[in-house]
Amino acid sequence: MSGLELPLLTLALLVAASFVAGWVDAVVGGGGLIQLPALLIGLPSEVPVATIAGTNKLPSFLGTATASATYLRSIRVNWSLAWPLLAMAAVGSAVGAQLTHFLPRQHFTPLVLLAVVSVGWYTWRRPHLGLHGHVKHTGNDARLRMAAIGLVVGAWDGFIGPGTGTFFVIALVSIIGHDFLASSALAKLANLTTNAAAIVAFALTGNILWGLGLLMGAANLTGGFLGARTALKQGNTFVRKVFLLVVTALAVKLAWDTWFSYLG
Repeated sequence: MSGLELPLLTLALLVAASFVAGWVDAVVGGGGLIQLPALLIGLPSEVPVATIAGTNKLPSFLGTATASATYLRSIRVNWSLAWPLLAMAAVGSAVGAQLTHFLPRQHFTPLVLLAVVSVGWYTWRRPHLGLHGHVKHTGNDARLRMAAIGLVVGAWDGFIGPGTGTFFVIALVSIIGHDFLASSALAKLANLTTNAAAIVAFALTGNILWGLGLLMGAANLTGGFLGARTALKQGNTFVRKVFLLVVTALAVKLAWDTWFSYLG
């Protein structure tokens, strides 16, 4: 575990959190909003932000890879639009990963909370958003927008991390006009790219706990496989409901953590 000793109960809880995160991430994205807070709580306070973020990327990558393969067997991807998204997501993620060295640990939670509340409110106010595809942009206009989404959300993934899949989904639904299932498939591919880029960046600086990351990764990929199959079976309405439920629960949890962090 790279010199880090953890109690067995803590390790079991981290593995369980990673399984749930993999399931949620495969359905609608945002699994990192479960997994990263679990690492923040479970790992000792002396573990730096960069190491927490780097370790979080490893199970996320494994789970997302499994979910991506499951989606690609059932959903057709327009690769001419997907490539700009994936390429710029990798660039954004690599740059964002370097910024984690300058972010104090106590500022992680309020940033994530703000993002979660904003996305949840936007989706809740639009009950028909993502239930049916209404593509708004085509050609070079669509490619440019896909590249911009990839760069911005990719930078968030490398810098902060949690919620990346959710932000990819909501951007593809609201800006491009895809439905939730198509957006989830593209989000998985983009998230896979950003995770890979961030893992390389964190590995080069020695900021990954490989033993813990691989153990959590086994749980995450199992959850990712089951989550993707559930989403494909249940459809867009189910995905939207899970999206709102997860966002609400996490917003309450993060608000609680933020309150006590600043009071304490």
